[in-house]
Amino acid sequence: MKFRVLGSVGVEVDGRFHGVQGGRQRALLAVLLVQGGRLVSVEDLYAELWGDDLPGTVGNALQAHVSRLRRTLQGLGEGAPELVSRSAGYCLEFPTEDLDMNVFRRGAGRARSLMGVDQAGAAGLFAECLGLWRGAPLQDVAGGVLCRSVAVQLAEEHLAALEDKLWLDFEREVPSAIGELKRMSVVYPWRERVTEMLMRALYRCGRQAEAIETYHAARDRIVDELGTEPSPQLRELFLDILNQSPRCADTGTGIRALRSPQPA
Repeated sequence: MKFRVLGSVGVEVDGRFHGVQGGRQRALLAVLLVQGGRLVSVEDLYAELWGDDLPGTVGNALQAHVSRLRRTLQGLGEGAPELVSRSAGYCLEFPTEDLDMNVFRRGAGRARSLMGVDQAGAAGLFAECLGLWRGAPLQDVAGGVLCRSVAVQLAEEHLAALEDKLWLDFEREVPSAIGELKRMSVVYPWRERVTEMLMRALYRCGRQAEAIETYHAARDRIVDELGTEPSPQLRELFLDILNQSPRCADTGTGIRALRSPQPA
């Protein structure tokens, strides 16, 4: 039995995905999963499931949702994890490798450790862990602060892994790299790292004019909509491309210069 939060929240049994019916039951499963087997207090669960609109018998209501979730998991077959009741709250005891969020994070971490020594291996690991995603994280859970904060962090980690994978494709001269970088620059116009990679990729392919135009378009967008200038790193790259500096073709420092920090 595997659990999925990188998209719709649910359970996978024998390769088949099963959604969880009921918004609060789904939110209960989600918060227990993202807490990784740690105890979640009843107060936190009240906030996640009901926010400020608590029912008069909120304790009984929570116990009812816990009982329904237990029956739902047990009804999906053998291997259901134990949903443990404590005096202060609840926890779901499951192996960490049974949650796609954990598998993604570990895979991305292993891939980053290989980026400087085995680019093909790192790219393969990134492709594998990115393949776990089926949409926006926790996309069908209208949870409280805990679930929303995890969803925001996961979305950032997903984008950072995509950027790292694109960097590796670009460094290994994968033909689709420039096209994907252009698509990413449209979908995520404020990600200067994507703009940097696209500028470098275009320049190294002999398309200096396009690289310069990419910078000007990004600068105009930043100035007009944010009222600020691009970062010093992006401006320095623009000048290097404009002056055809040898640094623009230096593949040895690119990974260190453009990698995002690993998520906490």
